[in-house]
Amino acid sequence: MRTKLQIVFISLIVALGGFLFGFDAGIISGVMTYAGPEFDLTEIQVGWVVSSPSFAAMFSMLISGRISDIWGRRKLLVFIALLYAVSAILSALATSYEILYIARIIGGLAFGAALVIAPMYIAEISTAENRGKLVSLQQLNIVFGFFAAFLSNYLFNKYNTIDSNFLTDENVWRWMLGIELIPALLYFSLLFFVPKSPRWLYLNDQVSKAKEVLVNIYGHERGELEIKSIEENSSAVKNKIKLKIKDLLKPSLRFILFVGLIVGILQQITGINAVYFYATSIFKQTGIGTDAAFSSGVLLSTISVIFTFVAIYLIDRMGRRPLLLIGTAGIAVSLLICAYGFNQATYRLNEKDINQFEFLNSEKLISVADKVYTNDVDFKNEIKTILGSNVYGKNDGAILEAASKMNSTLILIGILGFIACFAFSLGPVMWVLLSELFPLKYRGLAIGSIAFVNSFISSVVQLIFPWELSNLGSSTTFLIYGVFALFGLIFIISKVPETKGKSLEELENILVN
Repeated sequence: MRTKLQIVFISLIVALGGFLFGFDAGIISGVMTYAGPEFDLTEIQVGWVVSSPSFAAMFSMLISGRISDIWGRRKLLVFIALLYAVSAILSALATSYEILYIARIIGGLAFGAALVIAPMYIAEISTAENRGKLVSLQQLNIVFGFFAAFLSNYLFNKYNTIDSNFLTDENVWRWMLGIELIPALLYFSLLFFVPKSPRWLYLNDQVSKAKEVLVNIYGHERGELEIKSIEENSSAVKNKIKLKIKDLLKPSLRFILFVGLIVGILQQITGINAVYFYATSIFKQTGIGTDAAFSSGVLLSTISVIFTFVAIYLIDRMGRRPLLLIGTAGIAVSLLICAYGFNQATYRLNEKDINQFEFLNSEKLISVADKVYTNDVDFKNEIKTILGSNVYGKNDGAILEAASKMNSTLILIGILGFIACFAFSLGPVMWVLLSELFPLKYRGLAIGSIAFVNSFISSVVQLIFPWELSNLGSSTTFLIYGVFALFGLIFIISKVPETKGKSLEELENILVN
């Protein structure tokens, strides 16, 4: 029992990097409601502030695996925690658009590395029986981070009232960003309680230390078995030459590289980070209002937490492949429901609605009174032309709440279904698969390379999402994501192998040798 608690404790600490990623991603959805109008940002500038961490992350993902091979997993994680702290401070103190995105780039370097190193480390201290559950703790921490961020945003928005002398529209977003400093410092402190990776120690000729770590964690008998398993994986120890990207293209590695790459792309191209990073904005599109949009973010993150627990419970019972199949099918259906719901929407402002707007002279909008729009693009563009983008950006929640006529419940079901299906499939399973598919010798380079592509796709999705909403509309945007999910489902059915219940060394013999 003590052994199980110890390994879970170590894994939870290491996976706190995922919590900080989730927190940073969730926070920004509320921050841009205030910071966008504050700096009078264009749609592309908003997209860049949101996506810049993912853009930076793809570079840190590319090199962090190799750096950790040299420095060690734990030492790099400590440095990552410091980067998170620096990013939180600079973001909160930003005085311009440029400083804001530079601060977020620093945070992106941190979470990019953390998303690669944490599952790698956890896989390397786990046994075949518990590896899926323990690596999934990374995803659990990510969704807890989202939950904490959406709850934090909701509370800050709730207490940012006209009567408040402490919180205002001008400073509330700074507090939203600055509070991330607390978990960053906690992460930094707790990392000193985790041991070095035993497989990394073995690979670097520190055999006695590797044995000591495994025996301390699992006891003498199981520790010796794990050491024997590592020793039998001779390819991890022999021929230790400097690896290059082209080494991943060896015929023996091509299949697992192809599978890992496509799964890495699929995880992001279905739009998960567009939904997470722009949750408040998406919920505003349904016409439920700004306050309800913030509270819906809390509901969204709660669903993520619940279904991540489902993944942890099932991943070593059902296996990786069944979760991917069920989850990706559910993602496709949910996204197509969202597309249908938005496609049925109409938009109309009557004179009563217009006269209730306290933020503008009602005469400006009289020209569109009782005019019916059958898609959100035409409606939003005409309102922006009349009011100006800045005024519309500050008040889009109230305007859409008054004008939208749609089945918002159906769209909410679609979004929550998407989040739920992602949380027990593509979210955790991708990282588990990547930590299992590749031999130890190639693992750092391979995961870093695939994570680079994963983060690149994520940054593109986040960057263009505001543009998509303005130019393609909500319905077409979600339709595109749904089609990608359908193609992904076909790929999983035909290509993705099962890795459940096998040691990392057994998987190498099956998939590579």
